[in-house]
Amino acid sequence: MKRLRQDGAPQAGVIEEEDYMAPKFDSLNKLFESLRDSSHDFRVTTNPFPPMDAEKLSKTLELSEKADRNGRQNLPPTDATEMDDVERSIVDRVESQRDDSYQVVEDQLSTYATRLRNLDFDGHFGQIQLANHASVADFKVEVAGGRDELHGLRKDLRERDVELAEFREKNGLQKRVARTKGGVATTAKWLVIAALLIVETWVNGTFLAVGSNQGFLGGLMYALAFAFANVILTVLLGLYVVPRTVHRSFLWKIVGLAGIAAWIVVAVSVNLVMAHYREVSATMVDAIGPEVMRRLNEAPLAMSDIDSWVLFVTGMIFSLIALIDSLLISDPYPGYAGTHERYVAARQAYVDRKRDLIDELTDIRNDHNEKVEWIVRELSTRRKESASILDARARMVGLFAEHQDHLELVAQKLLAYYREANRQVRTTSQPVHFKSQYMMMRRDISLSTENDWSDKDLAERIQEAQDQLKAQMKQISVEFEAAVTAYHQLDNLFPETSNGPA
Repeated sequence: MKRLRQDGAPQAGVIEEEDYMAPKFDSLNKLFESLRDSSHDFRVTTNPFPPMDAEKLSKTLELSEKADRNGRQNLPPTDATEMDDVERSIVDRVESQRDDSYQVVEDQLSTYATRLRNLDFDGHFGQIQLANHASVADFKVEVAGGRDELHGLRKDLRERDVELAEFREKNGLQKRVARTKGGVATTAKWLVIAALLIVETWVNGTFLAVGSNQGFLGGLMYALAFAFANVILTVLLGLYVVPRTVHRSFLWKIVGLAGIAAWIVVAVSVNLVMAHYREVSATMVDAIGPEVMRRLNEAPLAMSDIDSWVLFVTGMIFSLIALIDSLLISDPYPGYAGTHERYVAARQAYVDRKRDLIDELTDIRNDHNEKVEWIVRELSTRRKESASILDARARMVGLFAEHQDHLELVAQKLLAYYREANRQVRTTSQPVHFKSQYMMMRRDISLSTENDWSDKDLAERIQEAQDQLKAQMKQISVEFEAAVTAYHQLDNLFPETSNGPA
């Protein structure tokens, strides 16, 4: 889930949109992303129109020299009604500066207009209206999907519950629960069987190596075969046949008793064969198998070497341990452990998924509320930006008006300086237009304010939007509580009346 810093930027390593929220709250996400776009990279210049230095410009235009030269020549003539070249150069220079400044104003106003459009309050307010309806609908869709999923899991749990209850009733097991082992305990039991197989192989190999012409390695191969038959056959009988002795059905009891008899026969036979094989292999090299079978038929208990009896008894002990260990792997009543484990697995799947769905809804709600809170703060920030832009724009217009006044005064000052210097050296009367005051034509600013938001109206609309967003947060919280309640109501729809609390 994403987290936001105070400045609105996502924290590093936390939100990767929309890791998580991509298909949800599409309208809210569009509003969130549009508000994240920066709109405040403008800079209000404190002095966009540098003042014109009249004295410096006078020197640049060489007004003193030109006034003296033209005056001595009585130029412009007394009857002149238009400005001469020097006067026109002053006016042109000032008006050129005015036009350049006007272009600066136009560029700045275009920039301000772009920034105001980027704030896009109308678009954001419209998106808020859409998000108010779409976000709640999206959350309801998410809730409905989780409820459908839980409905199926709860139905499966109910079926497993009924299966277990019928099994217990049919087999008279209502007064006890199934004895099942966890994954670690079951693994430990199988490790014991594996250890028995390895240890018996080693022990048998030690004894059989005495009579093997291949030494310990040859004895070890025979020992592995005997140990495998002794342990594995015992485990198979202990897992699938011997437990039938506790079954309610008489026929199954017979099968279980037959399994016990089969275990005795297998254990005794395998270990007797191994013991006789040891004795025969110690004295013979060829035809060992027929000799072992002859001894088993004529005198199965006739063994002259104490080591052979030790080998026989050791094998019986290993077989008995394997039988007990296999019987303890699961419940002794056939099928009870498996039925109970299916019920437990269905219940765990239901409980885990319900917890996961509630956690997912919690994350969705929190992510939604964080975005809404950020949007509320961002709208207030953009209101301040709008006011700053409007103030800067008005100040720019005012500065341009003052700048035009300044340029007019500079032009009047330079013209007066030129005319006075010209008048002092003339021998004829000054032209009539020397007495006229220069009035610079003003450049008007075309400023459209029809789409501007007044601060009062904007404050009211933002407050209205904030109220709507907060109401949306409240509605999402209500839907969240209703979703959790609906999830828990499934327990009443499919109650566990047999093997667990409703």
